[in-house]
Amino acid sequence: MDELVSLLHSGHFSCVIRKGAEIRTFTRSGVTDLLDVLEHDPDFLHKAQIADKVIGKGAAALIVLGQAEAVYADVISENALPLLEDAGIRTTYATRAPYIINRAGTGQCPVETLCAPYTRPEDMLPRIKEFISNLK
Repeated sequence: MDELVSLLHSGHFSCVIRKGAEIRTFTRSGVTDLLDVLEHDPDFLHKAQIADKVIGKGAAALIVLGQAEAVYADVISENALPLLEDAGIRTTYATRAPYIINRAGTGQCPVETLCAPYTRPEDMLPRIKEFISNLK
């Protein structure tokens, strides 16, 4: 995991995923890249290691649905942590926050907000998809 975290920071990526010997890097903010991988190449997430700048409840749901093996976050929300731990995903982080802050810094991240009422990742997925679809 140290290699992924180093790459995350040195390459200024938003997310780095390793499955076996293959490493992929991502640069988009939010959950867009995780959702794309889950929808178009779910096998790549299965038993993968992920280093991410920010993991809120929505990102955690996608990681759980992808059945990743281990995850590191620079910042993780208190709502994301139980999802990952309950799924048996090894989780490390630099900072634990009550919630993820939106890009404007004025409140809670909208994906964190829309996922808040739900406990099952399966219930969060359609809401995340709809949110990302509305951004496009």
